[in-house]
Amino acid sequence: MKRSLRVGVTLAVRESAQSIWENGIFQNCAFLVQSLRHSPLVGQAVLLTNRPQVPRLSPDLLLQSSGLALMGLDEALQALDVVIEMSAQLDTEWVQAFGLRGGRLVSMYVGNTYVIDVERALFAQPPAGLWDRRRRDAVWTLPQYRRSCRAYLEVNTRCPVRELPHLWSPFFVQQACAGLAAGARFGYAPGRARWRLCGFEPNLCMVKTALIPLLAGELAYRQRPGSIEALRLCNALAWREHEGIAALVRGLDVVRDGVARFEPRYATYELMAHHGDCVISHQWENEQNYLHYELLWGGYPLVHNCEPLRELGYYYQGFDCHGAAAALLRALDGHDAGLAEHRGRAAAWLRGLDPGDARNVACYTAELQRLVAGGR
Repeated sequence: MKRSLRVGVTLAVRESAQSIWENGIFQNCAFLVQSLRHSPLVGQAVLLTNRPQVPRLSPDLLLQSSGLALMGLDEALQALDVVIEMSAQLDTEWVQAFGLRGGRLVSMYVGNTYVIDVERALFAQPPAGLWDRRRRDAVWTLPQYRRSCRAYLEVNTRCPVRELPHLWSPFFVQQACAGLAAGARFGYAPGRARWRLCGFEPNLCMVKTALIPLLAGELAYRQRPGSIEALRLCNALAWREHEGIAALVRGLDVVRDGVARFEPRYATYELMAHHGDCVISHQWENEQNYLHYELLWGGYPLVHNCEPLRELGYYYQGFDCHGAAAALLRALDGHDAGLAEHRGRAAAWLRGLDPGDARNVACYTAELQRLVAGGR
């Protein structure tokens, strides 16, 4: 097939300030467009905004230097052959009109849809995917949701679900680091006797919370208090006001000794450049995480429970606080001496995520071929 397909990936933009670091989905969109531009089937790949015309974008989205084209919905209705709905959810009438002129719609789910829907139903929050009935031509997701979401999506969309690679490159973190203040640097600096630990879990959903990192830091501090200077947990200001969590943390040594700090939201590169040496992370059914990729790229010791990264960083299993503390102590004891090897293994692994990697391009090209051939 000739390089003729015109493809758009939806991006939800707003008029107020907006940052690339608000969530991972903006990077997901950009990296997918970058990968599609390498496909031998694709003649044009753009970011499709959720506005009739392309609005003025916030500079903090860091898209100005990306080289990616943007398109509004009015133009896209006639100009595109395939729309991949990822960040912005499109209006039903627009989708119907697009389908009538032969356009193909792909829904790509890059969040844990099952958990999000269940939480919204249980806690009387506005519905997310529960559940629109628009017809899709294809449904894509990421390998990390094979167990929790794939069957759930297939039943509700009446469409087979295909797993496509997670994509990443250091482009956005490099752009952001270029704006750091003089003297600040994102990247692990060996030689500190006492580490400043950080946690960046959003604390908005069950899949990524800071309770395990907090308890792991507590256990490590009990064993070796002289090795830990601080434990900063971002996105955790609300914890100080929650009666149950406040009661829990008041009994911890890291809180009584003033080591633990509950912080607002910070961009990873920014906090680590000024106040971080190591990150403790925890996830549940959410193993593919830009936070981890950025930290590995920066050479930082990452204490994590992600099976695909088992050979990188400092792995512990599941919800094992003791295992996480032991992993942290291993990092304290050996990261400086093994830094060169750590960086080399991480760099080799991260290259496999690149949007231009031939294997990644081939996977997306195969699904586009299936889509335009009418297969599901």
